[in-house]
Amino acid sequence: MKVFVVGSGGREHALTWSLSRSSQVKEIYSATTNAGILKLTTAAKVDAGNVGSIAEFAARERIDLVVIGPEQPLVDGLADALEARGIAVFGPSQSAARLEGSKLFSKEFMARHNIPTARYVVVDDAAAALKAVSAFGFPVVIKADGLAAGKGVVVAADEGEARQAVQDMLVDRKLGEAGKRLVIEECLVGRELSYLVFSDGKDFAAMPVAQDHKRAFDGDRGPNTGGMGAFSTPGLIDPELEAQIVKEIVAPSLEATRADGFPFRGVLYCGLMLTADGPKTLEYNVRFGDPETQAILRRLESDFAELALAVGRGELANCKPRWSNDTSTCVVMASAGYPGAYETGKVIHGLDAAEQVESVAVFHAGTKLNAASEVVTAGGRVLGVTARATNLEDATARAYEAVGKIEFEGLQFRRDIGKR
Repeated sequence: MKVFVVGSGGREHALTWSLSRSSQVKEIYSATTNAGILKLTTAAKVDAGNVGSIAEFAARERIDLVVIGPEQPLVDGLADALEARGIAVFGPSQSAARLEGSKLFSKEFMARHNIPTARYVVVDDAAAALKAVSAFGFPVVIKADGLAAGKGVVVAADEGEARQAVQDMLVDRKLGEAGKRLVIEECLVGRELSYLVFSDGKDFAAMPVAQDHKRAFDGDRGPNTGGMGAFSTPGLIDPELEAQIVKEIVAPSLEATRADGFPFRGVLYCGLMLTADGPKTLEYNVRFGDPETQAILRRLESDFAELALAVGRGELANCKPRWSNDTSTCVVMASAGYPGAYETGKVIHGLDAAEQVESVAVFHAGTKLNAASEVVTAGGRVLGVTARATNLEDATARAYEAVGKIEFEGLQFRRDIGKR
């Protein structure tokens, strides 16, 4: 197969790495400056943010499969444009992508189909927003309706934080059109969990559960980030709880997409809160998480290219994924200052030495090549150092051994990934 991978982060490097290990893949194309992805792919001369440009390139080059990593191209309708040209796509339609693209659509979908979730109201002016905030009490969750690159959700602990969030999103429009409407909802209490499944529109297959670490600093302190690390190990949830999640949330959600006329193909990511009243849905994502992808795919025993093609063709029943009982740990190395302001262009040393550690793969999240062909930092999250072993302790030790071999100016990382 000839495959095109859309996207440029650590998730997409992990997807590319998995595809590159398949005997079914002849060539992989990408449109990115990510140094790790470029090492495994052929550069495609397309406008990476233009649906028509990507679709026309895929048709012209007779691409067999397009794997879409990020949410924005899905919301923009890339899967539809490719399918219209007869190209298999790993990723949902524009209609299905509304589950992530609009918080309002998602909440109404859950309410309509009795999917357990938090109570909510929708507002489009500041006075109504503050009235809703007062009605719910504190803490309260304030969400921008549209896509906001991970910056559209605020858990306000008091009235001051709530007023600031409303001002930033609804009045000052710091998130642009994404913040023209807000979803105000009760703050659910419990343990947070991500549950991901492959779906081909008819059948679905679950992935191993991964535990993400969102806060910037050790001990779950500091600001929220896109994720500072993750681990995946057998036994993170018990079979009874998993059966409940599938019965009450996953299966009804996928059945509801069929009932509403947009059968879901791709990865459905259910963000859950395990409350005293049972699991409830915080949100849907319509693609892999990052850095959960890095940890999860290290445990995949199946051929990912065959699996992605089966999802795109509606043939998942004939290609169920197989998973290792091993554990994987991913430690994110970030630029100083992340998730706030940070500098880029710092030369990275020790990448080869890190990958010589047993069962370690270093996924590039924010890197590029400079004029001297050196790998340099190009983002807030720079690398996802990912190790696999028979148990959590060994996987985590290997990941940190590899982290210790990498150097760049101002690097930061958490030292407690996999410790809880």
